[in-house]
Amino acid sequence: MTDFHLAQINTARLRAPLEDPSMAEFVAGLHLMNALADRSPGFVWRLQGENGDGTIAAPADPMRIYTLSVWESVEHLRAYAYQSEHLDYLRRRREWFVPHGNEAALVLWWIPAGTTPTLRQGISRLGRLAGQGPTPDAFTFRETFPSPRAERRESPLVHPA
Repeated sequence: MTDFHLAQINTARLRAPLEDPSMAEFVAGLHLMNALADRSPGFVWRLQGENGDGTIAAPADPMRIYTLSVWESVEHLRAYAYQSEHLDYLRRRREWFVPHGNEAALVLWWIPAGTTPTLRQGISRLGRLAGQGPTPDAFTFRETFPSPRAERRESPLVHPA
């Protein structure tokens, strides 16, 4: 077990309410994708909504949804997102979601193992990524940062003179 885990939040703006027939395949896929995540190597935790499906609507904007989860590493999350059946749903995202353009839709950050991130923290990290670009506190798959423990391990020892 490591001292840090990877938290991630992603967001999307729905093309239609989840109850709309045009969203039926997406809604049906939520249970499948969450079950796949739950049994994926490196999965730690996910925020569950009222229906237990892991998709949380923004209180101020019910057309904006979020998912929040924790993984053991970037590699584990990447394998789930891009090397599993999840990729089939990801490829269909334009059917269900409005393109996000330049808006940050996903952010990753390290948390101490055993802690649980909140939706508010995740939304704050999305804002941080949008405002500052990738940093060790808010990053993306394109530009990752090592966990704080890995950084300490890789730092050269400095001896006093």
